[in-house]
Amino acid sequence: MGHPNAAPWAGAPPRGTPRPPPGEQLRGGAAYGRGPPNSSMQDYEQAVRFYSSAIELAPGNAIYYGNRSLAHLRAESYGAALADATRALQLDSAYLKGYYRRAASNMALGRFRAALRDYEMVVKVRPHDKDAKLKYQECHKLVKQKAFERAIASDEHKRSVVDSLDIESMTIEDEYSGPKLDGGRVTLAFMKDLMQWYKDQKKLHRKCAYQILVQVKEVLAKLPTLVETTLQETEQVTVCGDTHGQFYDLLNIFELNGLPSESNPYIFNGDFVDRGSFSVEVILTLFGFKLLYPEHFHLLRGNHETDNMNQIYGFEGEVKAKYTAQMFALFSEVFEWLPLAQCINGKVLIMHGGLFSEDGVTLDDIRKIERNRQPPDSGPMCDLLWSDPQPQAGRAVSKRGVSCQFGPDVTRSFLELNGLDYIIRSHEVKAEGYEVAHDGKCVTVFSAPNYCDQMGNKGSYIRLRGSDLRPDFHQFTAVPHPNVKPMMYASTLLQLGMM
Repeated sequence: MGHPNAAPWAGAPPRGTPRPPPGEQLRGGAAYGRGPPNSSMQDYEQAVRFYSSAIELAPGNAIYYGNRSLAHLRAESYGAALADATRALQLDSAYLKGYYRRAASNMALGRFRAALRDYEMVVKVRPHDKDAKLKYQECHKLVKQKAFERAIASDEHKRSVVDSLDIESMTIEDEYSGPKLDGGRVTLAFMKDLMQWYKDQKKLHRKCAYQILVQVKEVLAKLPTLVETTLQETEQVTVCGDTHGQFYDLLNIFELNGLPSESNPYIFNGDFVDRGSFSVEVILTLFGFKLLYPEHFHLLRGNHETDNMNQIYGFEGEVKAKYTAQMFALFSEVFEWLPLAQCINGKVLIMHGGLFSEDGVTLDDIRKIERNRQPPDSGPMCDLLWSDPQPQAGRAVSKRGVSCQFGPDVTRSFLELNGLDYIIRSHEVKAEGYEVAHDGKCVTVFSAPNYCDQMGNKGSYIRLRGSDLRPDFHQFTAVPHPNVKPMMYASTLLQLGMM
C-alpha cells in the first residue's frame, strides 16, 4: 500500500498516451544510422550488481573495483565511479586501468587538474603509449584553458560578447537561400522554415543565429530566477524533460503534441544540449520559440547549460565546428540567464535536478538566488541543477559526485513547508520516459528517447491542466535521424573504451 498522503494518480499508467502505428517502434532507421540499442541503463546497473557481489566475495580484488568503476561510468554515476577507481588504486597502485578510470571520472565531473595527475602517471609508466599521450596532452590543454578563463573572469570589467558584435554589418550572401528573420524579428513562418531547414541538415546563417541569441539574452535577463505562472481551469501546459541535442526527436514532440502557441504552451526543463550532435539545432529552435511566445514558452536551466559540461560533452565543440568560438561564448552568457525553477499555480514546482542538501529552503530562497553565473560546487543553485531522488529516507552522497540524493521524507518536508503538492524534475534517463516516486510527490520526465542512440528508453512529456494539475503522461519512441553519431563533437577524453 502507498503512503496515506500519496497523490491519487501515483503509480497510475500514462493516460492518453499516443500509440505509434503498427510497426512504428520497429522502424530500424538503418539508413539514418539509428539501429537497435547496444545496451541499456539496466545492463549497466546489472553489471554493477554483479561486480558488487564479486567484491563481497573478494574485497581485495582491484580489478573488480576497476570494472565496477567502468560500469558506473557508463551509467553516468561519476561519483561512484571515482570512488571505485580510487579504491582499486588503494588496493593496487600499479593497476593502470584504475588511473584511466579515475581520470575519466574526474573529467566527467569537470575536475581537469585531478584528471591530469592520473594521465601523467599513465604516461610515466607507458611513455610510448600514443593513446595515453594524446589524453594527457588534451587534458593539459583544458587545464590551461580553464586557468585562462579564471584569469579573465577575475577582471571586474569583463565585457559581454554582445558589446563586440556588429550584427548590422554582417551580410547575408546572395547564395544563402535559408530562413531569415522578418525585419529582425522571429515569426511563425520563420520558425516553420527554420525547422524544415534544419531537418534538411542545413545551417542557419550566422547573422540570424546572432540575432536570436542577442534578443533571447535580453528576454531571459528580465525574468526572475523562479518563474511563477498561473493556469486557468481550461488551460494546459506541456512539460518536457532533457532533449540533449536530439533534434529529430524534438520535432517528433511537436508533431505529436502540436507546435508551441499561445494556446499550446510548453516548459522545457533543461539539458537542451550536449551528447546529441544536433544541439545547435535544438537550442536555436527553442530560443526562437521563446522569442515568438515569451509568455507561453518557458526554458529552465539544466546542469548541461554550463561551461564545464559543454567543454566535455560536445556543445562547445559543435558550436565551434558550425560557427565560431565567439558564438559559444555568447551561448554561455545566455545560458547564465536561464531561470532555475518554475512554479505552477503555487502548487507544482519544476526544476531540472531536484531538492536541497539542507532542510528549510523556501521558495523565497530560490527567488533570491543570483543565477547569472556558472553554478557553484554546492548550495541551492547547485542542488536545483544536480540532485536526484532516492527511495531511502534521508539524504546520501550523490552517485554523480555532485550535490546529493534526497529521500521521500525530504520531499514531503519541503512540500509541506512551501505549500506545494509535488515537484517535477528531469535529469535522469528512465526506461519508460518518466517515473513517479516518493508517493507521487516527485515526478521525473525525460524527453530524449533511445538516449545517445543506445539506451533503448522511451521519451515522455507531461500535460498539466489547470483544473486539477494532475500529470498526464505521454510516451513516445525514438525516430530516425541522419547518420551523425552522438558525442561526435565531445572531448576524446570521454571515450571510455580504455585499454
